[in-house]
Amino acid sequence: MKRNIQAGTCNSGHHLSRRSLMKGLLTTAGGMAVANWGVLTHSQTIAAETKRSGKRCIMLYMGGGASQIDTFDMKPGRPTGGEFRPVQTKVTGIQVCEYLPNIARHAEKLGIIRSMRTKTPDHGPGGYYMHTGYHPGERFPHPEAGAMIAKYCENPESDLPSFVKIGGQSGIYGSGYLGPQYEPFVVEEDGRVPNFVNPSVGTEIQERRGELLNFMEQRFAEQRKGEPFAAHHTAELRTIRLMRARQAFNVSAEWERAKERYGDNKFGRGCFTALKLVEAGVSFVEVAHGNHDTHMDNFPISKALYSTMDPAWGSLLDDLTQRGLLKDTLVVWTSEFGRTPAINVRAGRDHFGRAWTTVLAGGGIKGGQHYGSSDRDGFEVAENPVSEADFIATIYKAMGINHRAKHFLGSRPIWATPEGSKPIEQLLG
Repeated sequence: MKRNIQAGTCNSGHHLSRRSLMKGLLTTAGGMAVANWGVLTHSQTIAAETKRSGKRCIMLYMGGGASQIDTFDMKPGRPTGGEFRPVQTKVTGIQVCEYLPNIARHAEKLGIIRSMRTKTPDHGPGGYYMHTGYHPGERFPHPEAGAMIAKYCENPESDLPSFVKIGGQSGIYGSGYLGPQYEPFVVEEDGRVPNFVNPSVGTEIQERRGELLNFMEQRFAEQRKGEPFAAHHTAELRTIRLMRARQAFNVSAEWERAKERYGDNKFGRGCFTALKLVEAGVSFVEVAHGNHDTHMDNFPISKALYSTMDPAWGSLLDDLTQRGLLKDTLVVWTSEFGRTPAINVRAGRDHFGRAWTTVLAGGGIKGGQHYGSSDRDGFEVAENPVSEADFIATIYKAMGINHRAKHFLGSRPIWATPEGSKPIEQLLG
């Protein structure tokens, strides 16, 4: 089964007739665009009543594999240390790269995991592992963390999607056995919505068409009752509701005031859009920041990447704090893997999974600490190794989700994270 599917789009000429709306829904359900409102299939998992935690999560995903040694696990004076200098933060024992001054200001909020030990240094499988906690070769697809969080933390009355991906560089692994209701809604790197959510006709005409559609479907349902029809009708209604709520994605006016702090670029605007979406009640937003695959010229490329990443991430933490949202919003900084401590002959760092770093903040995380460590040159984990499954389990527990929750595919039981996975209790409030 192909899991890395790019978002589908609809041309703005499509009208909200029953035929074209169905076409749009089917296209996007396959392309993972509006499917997180369309329960097109049924399972015990989707039917079950779930307790909503009311928490939110923003994942900043560094596509390509960000370097741990050049960011949060620096090795000054060692052969692997590289060109960047560490700066001391106000938290003893936490140093960060000199090109991350905005993040350094937030050191007391950060839970830094310096002992990630993951199973593959390949982009596709690595991304799947770091989004789901599971091996990508299993017989059925597992949901990525955004889908699981959408299931347990969504507001079912909201017109907005519960799982949004800003930029597709990190890959789309989908909702797996949870069903299409929890697929991600994918928008552009700068947070702009696809054209199909913009109505092609005026409000009055749209409402008349909606009334006609509702009348026809009620008559149809009287003679042909069934869950697939009810699910399709729900998908239609939620798509129409999204059209009404689409302005939540339009941050243009506020962006003019925010762009100097966040950085006037796609990632900066994506982070600001994520702020506005969680403020509006969206459960999970992933913001992609790509091009960290620095096999050559690691240091000039990384310096440029950090100049984009640092102000956006730092300002996001500033605004979440000032608005009183950080205590209920988990911010995750991660990649599919890290980069080699050794610097290659092209002045680059290659793929590396034996000892690397991720960062958590807010959402119940005890900040101002690091967990685990790598050895003096960064080649191996020295203490407290953390697997992909442990990492996902930690996210779930921070979000108020049972990391070993049992779901069903038909009568087959499936758990949210693999057997043996364990949250990092030291980081959890």
